[in-house]
Amino acid sequence: MFYDTAANAHGLAHDPFKAIVSPRPIGWIGTRGAGGIHNLAPYSFFNAISDKPKLVMFSSSGHKHSVRNIEETGVFTCSFVGRGLMEQMNMTSLTAPYEESEFELAGLTPQQANLVDAPFVAEALAVLECRMTEVMRPRDVDGTLSESWVVFGQVVGIHIKEEAIRDGRFDMAAARPIGRMGYMDYCDAGDVFEMMRPQRR
Repeated sequence: MFYDTAANAHGLAHDPFKAIVSPRPIGWIGTRGAGGIHNLAPYSFFNAISDKPKLVMFSSSGHKHSVRNIEETGVFTCSFVGRGLMEQMNMTSLTAPYEESEFELAGLTPQQANLVDAPFVAEALAVLECRMTEVMRPRDVDGTLSESWVVFGQVVGIHIKEEAIRDGRFDMAAARPIGRMGYMDYCDAGDVFEMMRPQRR
């Protein structure tokens, strides 16, 4: 099959776009709002985009609390979502009032970051502390602004729990990262295999 995305005439029960671009890691973004309210929200449009310097990005459909807080404070955290925290992560996707903390809603422990003024999930196996580098709204081919806000951040600190380190590596088989597959589907990426890059002879 083929369909023109301008008409979105795919004829399927659901748009397959996000299912095709998968699995996508989940950015569990922690921020602090005005009055010290802790905010925590998962974003499946999230990824690392550079190693030198270490940069990550996430995209928010609409100008949500996370974006507002980051614009005001210039910082955020990203907590790793493993299989053991999937239910709690899902709870934090609720649309909560600005003055209500998703940490409390999901029964999670907010921990103060070391280098930035933002909370992270104390139960997470790994955490990135980030300083915002820019916030922008991408445009389509006609120059029209999208309905999404994209936040870029430089990773200035990394936390890893000792139990998640094995043979000098962050143990993905033990951490079992969760990915978004589109629709309401997720995957557990704990089935790990290694493949070396080819070398010219």
